[in-house]
Amino acid sequence: MTSLSHHMDLDWMFEAYRLTRKDGAAGIDGQTAKDYEVNLEDNLRSLLDRAKSGDRYKAPPVRRVHIPKGDGSTRPLGIPTFEDKVLQRAVVMVLEPLYEQDFLDCSYGFRPGRSAHQALAEIFSRFTRMGGGWVLDVDIRKFFDSLDHVHLREILADRMRDGVITRLIGKWLKAGVWEKGAISHPDSGSPQGGVVSPVLSNIYLHEVLDVWFEREVKPRLKGQAFLVRYADDFVMGFAREEDAYRVMAVLPKRFERYGLTLHPEKTRMLDFQNPGNRKDSKGDDGPGNFDFLGFTHHWGKSRKGCWVVRQKTSKSRFKRALQRIKEWCRTNRHLPVGEQQKALSRKLKGHYGYYGVTGNSMCLGRFRNEVAKLWKNWLSRRSQRAYLDWPSFTRLLMRYPLPIPRVVHSVCRHAANP
Repeated sequence: MTSLSHHMDLDWMFEAYRLTRKDGAAGIDGQTAKDYEVNLEDNLRSLLDRAKSGDRYKAPPVRRVHIPKGDGSTRPLGIPTFEDKVLQRAVVMVLEPLYEQDFLDCSYGFRPGRSAHQALAEIFSRFTRMGGGWVLDVDIRKFFDSLDHVHLREILADRMRDGVITRLIGKWLKAGVWEKGAISHPDSGSPQGGVVSPVLSNIYLHEVLDVWFEREVKPRLKGQAFLVRYADDFVMGFAREEDAYRVMAVLPKRFERYGLTLHPEKTRMLDFQNPGNRKDSKGDDGPGNFDFLGFTHHWGKSRKGCWVVRQKTSKSRFKRALQRIKEWCRTNRHLPVGEQQKALSRKLKGHYGYYGVTGNSMCLGRFRNEVAKLWKNWLSRRSQRAYLDWPSFTRLLMRYPLPIPRVVHSVCRHAANP
């Protein structure tokens, strides 16, 4: 495709503005959505003219912040300016229809009509049909920081050669990062947090991983195999152990060719066979488990006594969610009890909205109980006379109840209607 930017007119920019989050953090210029919409039409017209003119548009550096991760480390997050977010959204609106027809079914992250719960249901469905197998649990080391600009341009050029779009993407890749008062210009990477970064990562890994696995690897394997990818996180499942070892041997070489490396400590292969079908006599502890998309995947018994794949909240996500609740209760314990109850209820419903999957009721119930304990402890610390014993707190919960856990997503229903 050599001509795409003609779709970007003023109406297109208004739609891009509408789809851009208005409550996000400000970039290095400090401009907010409210500031930008004061002269919205003039601002969008100016942005469109500068973007199409070539040299008049200069991509501003992204402001880098560090988000804590569950393992104690941090994840760098790039925050573009609001105007840059709007322009990136406009380009994403051009790229998505073009590449969506090429992307494979194994990819679920940051795609319209696809979700993390569909990826979870696919894992459940595949292993259920296969009766278990072997899992290659892969972690790409600093993917967004390692994305090779030269390879990305080559991959884009295979499908899209519009000069305006190509030039804008090149400017965003070279824009630089502002951190601690200094601007750096890395030779590789796409800032995680940018509006255009998810679609660029999908385009990159579609070529590097998805197409390679489906068209070159799977035809050479002896048994069934599948890939489930969500952005840069993915797992591979194999019915035969020898196939898993063969792919594990060639995968680092494939990634190295495109400037990517696998994390040696977080990438592993594990036995995930159905315990009911195991015929070995090694005396081991049975199949292992793996974490993916915030859930620990393991084998367990259903109510009918059959072995099924279970998905429960991973320990790191459970701990992280509780820590956030604890911090909120600490800083907001001065609020009226009714306001606290409403806020905690929203947080719990949000937690249930993601982690409320089939078979995870026990973790949901435990999370609610832990939240109730935290709330009681911080209410008791509002003053020396505010101590609550459990009978008093139980009566308070009857007046200000916390929402009961419920399963929102059925993996069986998702598996039946992919």
